[in-house]
Amino acid sequence: MKKLKLIGTALAVSCIAFAAGCSGADKEASGNGDESVAVVLKTLSSPYWKYVEAGAKAAGKDLGVDVTVVGPSAESEVIQQVNMLEDQISQSPGAIVVAPSQPETVVPVLETASQSDLPVLLIDSDAEFAGKTSFIGTENHTAGIEGGKLLASMLQKGDKVVLISGALGNPATDDRIKGAKEALEEAGLEVVAEQPGDSDKTKAMSVMENILQKNGDVKGVFAANDDMALGVLRAVEAKGNDIKVIGTDGTEEAVESILDGKLAGTIAQSPYNMGYQGVENALKAIKGEKVKERIDSGIDIITTENAEEKLEFLKSISK
Repeated sequence: MKKLKLIGTALAVSCIAFAAGCSGADKEASGNGDESVAVVLKTLSSPYWKYVEAGAKAAGKDLGVDVTVVGPSAESEVIQQVNMLEDQISQSPGAIVVAPSQPETVVPVLETASQSDLPVLLIDSDAEFAGKTSFIGTENHTAGIEGGKLLASMLQKGDKVVLISGALGNPATDDRIKGAKEALEEAGLEVVAEQPGDSDKTKAMSVMENILQKNGDVKGVFAANDDMALGVLRAVEAKGNDIKVIGTDGTEEAVESILDGKLAGTIAQSPYNMGYQGVENALKAIKGEKVKERIDSGIDIITTENAEEKLEFLKSISK
């Protein structure tokens, strides 16, 4: 893996150097290089990231900006994301918006890009590097705390609970798990298992099946995204257990599950706004306007009480 990271970084330096040498000619030929924004997401295979994509493209249409959105086949495909990032940078966009799956792997590429005066904005997952223009997204630790509190409110002190995290090294899901764990332990609940579900429905179902074999008396589960929460739910329903499951993201499928009385709740992000604001602020950076270093896109706690309203909104942006 270290060798792949080094190769990826070396390729990035070569691509960016090439892009820097050719950017003037490319932009002059296309006539709109300065007004283009490249958006590189963690994946395009899940509903959550489709909402981000929809927001980014809507901003492009509203603001008259050429927006390109790409993402690997799965969040775990870190090297594929790095390759896509390098490819987009080599095409000399006016700015780049990135949701890094594994920050330590992509930071060298982003640092080199920012050194060539390319505005780099991060959405969903933050990363520390010199030259970053802005971070736009949910305070994931806070989202986790709220998820833990919600689950604790449905259980009794001393009950056993499980945490299902995302792919190893994913800062967004890691922070959510840390926050949830803090809230659950503070409420007097016992965390008996913490396993990665790789932000994948099938993997999470398999992981939960294994956990239930050893811990049949679990009363609640917090999952770091909704796909995993729905996978956990399948395993729980197959066993016939009464287990409260809380997800994160607020996807349409999750909200429908809440309305059906299955999923207990979800901590909803604003992925559409995240994508929209990413492009909107990228354009500001291209024009030399001031951009806030950190923009909180906020969260909503979704239960049966407000799920119908949330579902109507999600359906309106997915048309």
